Amino acid sequence: MQKWKVLITARSFAQSDPAPQTMLEEAGCYIYRPEPGEELAKSIVDADGVIAGLENYTKDIISAAKHLKIISRYGVGYDAIDLAAAKEANIAVAITPGANSESVADLAFALMLGAARHIPQMDSAIKAGGIARPLGLEMWQKTLGVIGMGRIGKGVVERANGFRMRSLCFDIFKDEAFAKKYNAHYTDLDTLLSESDFITIHVPLTAETRNMIDSTAFSKMKKTAVLVNTARGGIIDEEALFNALSEGKIISCGLDVTAGELTSNNPLYKLPNCILSPHAGAATYEAVLNMGTMAAKNLLDYLETGKCSNLVT
Repeated sequence: MQKWKVLITARSFAQSDPAPQTMLEEAGCYIYRPEPGEELAKSIVDADGVIAGLENYTKDIISAAKHLKIISRYGVGYDAIDLAAAKEANIAVAITPGANSESVADLAFALMLGAARHIPQMDSAIKAGGIARPLGLEMWQKTLGVIGMGRIGKGVVERANGFRMRSLCFDIFKDEAFAKKYNAHYTDLDTLLSESDFITIHVPLTAETRNMIDSTAFSKMKKTAVLVNTARGGIIDEEALFNALSEGKIISCGLDVTAGELTSNNPLYKLPNCILSPHAGAATYEAVLNMGTMAAKNLLDYLETGKCSNLVT
């Protein structure tokens, strides 16, 4: 017997492994995946729960939902959800903390290595019939700056420890035991920016963090610095980033996220020292299965009991 209608907008949910969707179906859920181009306000009308991707849940969208009880995010970011509107409508919002931490930490480290050694430029040159050997930077025994020491930030520090890097960390909450174990040191943001050879961002996008890496921040960095962002677009002022890369204020960067959509109109496309990836931090078999399983469990727990251990609101 089908008890609930569940709208699935997260495109990779249960695509590599059907187990998360099977979990929902066996619990009595009717699964609905909207057609390409279908308006969210239309498909959400009679849904009891949503396995949500990166789309925006505005006040208007939320008010269109007549039976909705929970938005279960397939991931950890929830800046695209109007939490005040959800709370007013008595709709819970849940996330999947830790499900993709190792995957994102891997990509952050890969982007640092790729940007430091100019791997995309060498690849492009060879495929175009030429040869390019731009001088790069070593990561071995360098200083790493980690902005945000949650699960992902700590994961990057753990990987950096294998490269014998000194890690400088900036966070409101300090885990001194972890820092001692992995040769990490908590410091202020200015010190981190000025002393780090590699800087990686792992904070949520909030009013406080929007454009926190601006022209002033770039002026404090080393000219040989490599900057990576796998967190959220908008944390870096992209006009200031373009200027910093163009004018040699930093050497290169790697972005898995940007402030707007990835289109060829973005001036960062023109820069060979800027690596772009399409918000692919969680695009591994392991992370997709972990996020799907946790998102499904969050949704079922709340529908069945009115409780969930991973609620945001």
